[in-house]
Amino acid sequence: MQADINRPLNASGKAAFRINAQVSNSGDPTDFVYRRDRWIAPSPSLSLSLSLDLGPQTDLVLFATYSQSNWLRQQGMTPYGTVRPNRNGPVRTTLYTGDPGFGGYDIESTSVGYALEHRISPQLTLRQNVRYESEKGNGNFVSNLALQSNQRLQNRQATRQYLDDDMLATDTSLLSQFAALGVQHRLVTGLDARTSHSWQGQRRCTIGALDVFNPVYGVATSCPAAYTSNAPEKLSVMGLYAQDQIKLNPQWTALVGLRRDWSDNQIDDRLANRQTRQKDSATTLSAGLVYEFTPGWAAYTSYGESFLPVSGTSFGGSPFAPETGKQWEAGLKYEAPNGGLTGALALFDLKRRNVTTADPANTGFSVQTGEQRARGLELEVGAELLRSLKLTGTYTYTYTYTYTYTYTYTDTYTDTDTDTDTKVTRDNNAAIVGLPLNLTPRHTLALWATYKLPQMPQITLGAGARYVSEQIGSYPFTLPAYTVADLSIGYAGANYRITAGVKNVFDKAYYDGAINANVVSPALPRSFSVGLTYFF
Repeated sequence: MQADINRPLNASGKAAFRINAQVSNSGDPTDFVYRRDRWIAPSPSLSLSLSLDLGPQTDLVLFATYSQSNWLRQQGMTPYGTVRPNRNGPVRTTLYTGDPGFGGYDIESTSVGYALEHRISPQLTLRQNVRYESEKGNGNFVSNLALQSNQRLQNRQATRQYLDDDMLATDTSLLSQFAALGVQHRLVTGLDARTSHSWQGQRRCTIGALDVFNPVYGVATSCPAAYTSNAPEKLSVMGLYAQDQIKLNPQWTALVGLRRDWSDNQIDDRLANRQTRQKDSATTLSAGLVYEFTPGWAAYTSYGESFLPVSGTSFGGSPFAPETGKQWEAGLKYEAPNGGLTGALALFDLKRRNVTTADPANTGFSVQTGEQRARGLELEVGAELLRSLKLTGTYTYTYTYTYTYTYTYTDTYTDTDTDTDTKVTRDNNAAIVGLPLNLTPRHTLALWATYKLPQMPQITLGAGARYVSEQIGSYPFTLPAYTVADLSIGYAGANYRITAGVKNVFDKAYYDGAINANVVSPALPRSFSVGLTYFF
């Protein structure tokens, strides 16, 4: 159930008060799995109160949110009996491989902040965004380890987590518009900073194996009295940036950006009685060029670099290095004068280094890869064939590979400066050597059509399909390709709207991901939704 109330506080409507609230209680096709949410977000609309005090040149938005969620986590499935054969037969995808008696998650989240914009002059605007977030609670989950050789008994591990995180983020910028050297400039300069404190304690518990063909729940668990992981962390990040949009002439527009980041990560490993401090810095560039060579047509190219400090530590207690990236993109865009036809074609080349992924040997921990690279193209088309019929479609082709950074379960890396086609070149698990690194589909395609009934334009029908090609990875299995269809219907009244939809109309069984070599993720079967929106 949702509610959205928006009320003006004065005659002009410049000041207003808005409250969003939600209460949900949802189930899941998987046995025992559920989620319950309580969420409320009072948010003064643009220019509340302070806009009245500071004059028409100032807009201020205040916001606050609170949510309380309780859920039992979906555990995933063994690949044997799902995407790979099992000598005992298929494993049903609704099987819950955890234990409901072990408990679930109970998390409380809050956030407060504001967005301020003050127009100093028509050419100069000051903006500031401030946000404070906190999250605390506890979570209990049972994760899958390897299936035993009899292909019936699923080895498992139980974990109790305790969370207490908070973050303060600010972003202050100045927008200036001016002419210089015969061209128009739109320059944004600013400083953003964030400081976060995070603590995640863990107790790794033992739990018996589960017979995936005859499950018995309520199994006793044994948890240690002391934490098996206890390392509070403080991460501080600050960045200075400048970005200039330059209008060279009516046809040419350039974008140039420069950013300097500093990060400071302090970790207090209380179990090892060890304090570590890691400082990093980087200068990143961005640039783009757009050419509108005829009405409706534009060509562009862009280049961007990224620097992202990563919180947390590996299983061995080592802090993570920042993730870095570089991306090239070039493309073509078209929009018909009447808006009845739109299209976009983009070619991209993305490199990412120090990507954090799930540790295959230590559940609940992460490791970092070497360098990954993805190349591909994206195509988007939208067409209004008739007044009542609209079509949209997207297609993505992605080709991924990695440099031959050696990865082992002991967190060691070797750089041989040679790139290869998506292959693991060395690993403690000999079965995956020579296989592609990532579960990334080469082809994804989505089509959607909406049709308004000429006799009853209040009714809109929708239909579409989604296709994802097979996903080959370094795991000893491949996720098969799949195609699913969706339907929707909507009715728009004078002051309300009713919508209904069906996802996965033909109840296709498929898998949309894998956590590690022991766990695949079944996608949702056929599902229904109904919504009502009332305007007052």
